[in-house]
Parts: sequence; structure tokens; C-alpha cells
Amino acid sequence: MENTKKINIHHLTLIGVMAAVTCILGPLSLPIGIVPISLTNLVIYFSVYVLGQKRGTLSYIVYLLIGLIGLPVFSGFSGGFTKLFGPTGGYLIGFIFMAFISGIFIDKFSNKIYMCFLGMIIGTIVAYILGTAWLAYQANLTFNATLAIGVLPFIAGDLAKMVIAALVGPQIKKRLISAGLY
Repeated sequence: MENTKKINIHHLTLIGVMAAVTCILGPLSLPIGIVPISLTNLVIYFSVYVLGQKRGTLSYIVYLLIGLIGLPVFSGFSGGFTKLFGPTGGYLIGFIFMAFISGIFIDKFSNKIYMCFLGMIIGTIVAYILGTAWLAYQANLTFNATLAIGVLPFIAGDLAKMVIAALVGPQIKKRLISAGLY
């Protein structure tokens, strides 16, 4: 019984650590327009690799809640409900689905890098769809105009983040396991 509690405490700690890492790296962004380039999705990919689907998604939700109460953890050191209801709020919500979908593939096919990569791509597409739809509504833009500012500039960088996560994420998890922290 104690071992189960210890594992749960370790998992809770890792969820908190990954949420904290997201809080540290999430605000770092490069403003290129309405939608900035940030490291949030890279940390989400790492979280899912390290924690698995459920705990990785939970880690992002903890980060989201921290930002929603007003702490400046979102891109550009912003926070609060206004960010969620602003032009990039759809991406913030979309990242929940990105973590969940990516995690399904990463958990099920952890030894097949191409399947993990496919899961990250599908999850990111879902985040793009939700973010683009909300951005189009908020900014009163056409679908094509929204794609041009909310998706196309991010594809190459997001693919690079997926590659980094696919190469480094499993190594981080292995080291945590070998250190007895997972």
C-alpha cells in the first residue's frame, strides 16, 4: 500500500514539475503578430513523453488554470481569463486536445517514433483547427487570412519541436526511471 502512495506522490510531483516548466517556458515568446511563437507546445510534448497521456494532459491543465487565475504564465508574460477569451484562446484550449491525442499515440506506440510523431502531428492539427476557428471569430477574419497568420508561420517550427520532443522525451523518461523518480 505504501508503494502505491509513493508512486502517486512521485507522479503528482512530476505533474507539478512539468506544469512549472510550462509556466517558466510558456511566457517566453516571439511576437510575430496576433499569435506569437512560444515554447508551450514543446513542453506539452515533453510532458506527454515523460508523464504519459493522462498525466501530461493534466500537467497542461494545471498550467492553464494557473494562467487563468491571473499569473503571467501565458505568452508574453500574460494571464487571466481575458487571454482565454482573446484571439489566442482557441490555441490554449486546443493544447488540451493536442496533449490528449499526442499522448494516446505516445503511450500506445512508445517504441515506434514515427507513430509518436504522427500522434503529435494529429494533436497539433486539432489544436490548429480550434485555434484558427476561434481566432477567425475573434479577429473577424476569413478562414484563409486566419490560416496565414495563425497556422502557416508555425508549421516548420512546430515540426522541429516535435522532432526534438521525439528524440529527447524518451531519454528524459528513461533517466527518470533509472533514477527511481518515475
